[in-house]
Amino acid sequence: MIDLYSLSLDELTDLLGTWGEPRFRAKQVWDWVYDKRVTTFDTMRNLPSTLRERLATETRIGAMTLAAEQTSRDGTVKRLYRLDDGQLIETVLMEYDDDRRTACISTQAGCAMGCVFCATGQMGFARHLTAAEIFGQAALFAGDLEARGERLSNVVLMGMGEPFHNYDASLAAIHMLMQRLGIGARHITVSTVGLVPQIRKFADEGLQVKLAVSLHAATDAERAALLPVNKRYPLVELIGACHEYVQKAGRRMTFEWTAISGQNDTPEQAHALGKLLRGLKCHVNIIPLNPTVGYAGDPSAMLRIGDFIEILEDYGITATIRIRRGIDIAAGCGQLKSDVMSKPPRIPSTTETE
Repeated sequence: MIDLYSLSLDELTDLLGTWGEPRFRAKQVWDWVYDKRVTTFDTMRNLPSTLRERLATETRIGAMTLAAEQTSRDGTVKRLYRLDDGQLIETVLMEYDDDRRTACISTQAGCAMGCVFCATGQMGFARHLTAAEIFGQAALFAGDLEARGERLSNVVLMGMGEPFHNYDASLAAIHMLMQRLGIGARHITVSTVGLVPQIRKFADEGLQVKLAVSLHAATDAERAALLPVNKRYPLVELIGACHEYVQKAGRRMTFEWTAISGQNDTPEQAHALGKLLRGLKCHVNIIPLNPTVGYAGDPSAMLRIGDFIEILEDYGITATIRIRRGIDIAAGCGQLKSDVMSKPPRIPSTTETE
């Protein structure tokens, strides 16, 4: 079946033209999908029933099926989607008191970066997602929000996978988010572990999209132990690329710092980080470690993080603690997939199969 998210308006027009439909029908379908955010064809009331039936038979809106869903006490919604080839990906919707509605979406099934504390990194790499599969995760949440009178305000490419390892599809999905969902560039964030050539390439794109780099350590030896990519792109190269990005984009960037008790929350690491980032237009997001089965570390205590932030301030670097959301549903990327895959298939009872 054809995923409508994968088609441009011209391609949709051509498809319906082969069905004998007039050109204006494609625009009607387009408006239903992107302006009204519908995900079923029976709601497209201004289309002939014959066209709705054929669309339902030969196309679909989003090439993924919901495999599992969890809702946290804080309102965070986590979904596990099954793709056509059986791969599983995760996407999360986070709701905030200031009416922000943020979708955290995946760009790959699995991840090849191997970050030791990340559940996705622990499961390895399966494949890249297409631009439509990346975009579709946000679009489906946008449709749900529209149905209850709300709107998707922000999107972060921080779910499963490394967006810059799947650069072309991730960039195409970003343009789709802007053009089809009306998400402003400054409300979209791309997170990378630090692929230096792609950071430089992204700096030349001329987009106002936010860039976040997962740093987590301020020396090469300690960072390489957490993020194997540091062996290929050491800190001197990474920070140099970040300076280039800030200069070309004219925007402040963000560094993500997962705070691990006794490991990277020490005064020594804070001073090393301050010296590393001094003079760079940036902000540090500090996130207490989200524990995973495959990593033995513990999250840092808030008091210790507070001391860490005070040291950074001495270097002119702002930092804040990012509140962990969805902890009760293991909302960190890869955790729901790991949980589902670790469980044996459920065998229906006799009464259910009769």
